[in-house]
Amino acid sequence: MLENSTSVPLLVGSVFLFAGILMFVFPPKKINYLYGYRTQNSMKNLERWNFAQKLSSRLMIICGALLLITGIVGLILFPDQNVINTIGIVESLLLTIFLFVKTEFELKNKFGKTL
Repeated sequence: MLENSTSVPLLVGSVFLFAGILMFVFPPKKINYLYGYRTQNSMKNLERWNFAQKLSSRLMIICGALLLITGIVGLILFPDQNVINTIGIVESLLLTIFLFVKTEFELKNKFGKTL
């Protein structure tokens, strides 16, 4: 079933899961512009940075697991690969938006509004 196709939710879910585990096990120690959850709000100071790294890595692992589950269920239930890929693309976008909104919301709740 997978020999001639690629399942978007399986691929994106694997990347999310790998990146989330990598960030959880090896969080960036210093604020940087290369590696980690980098937003204007998370880069204000080291305390915000560390909080954002922990939270976003956990959320990324959860999002990756959800995408993997969707991919596996999709392969079983939908013989048409286009259906599962469309669902996977939409779910990937929604989970990415969720990850950013949730992390920024928690940063705002814990540290207050960004100046």
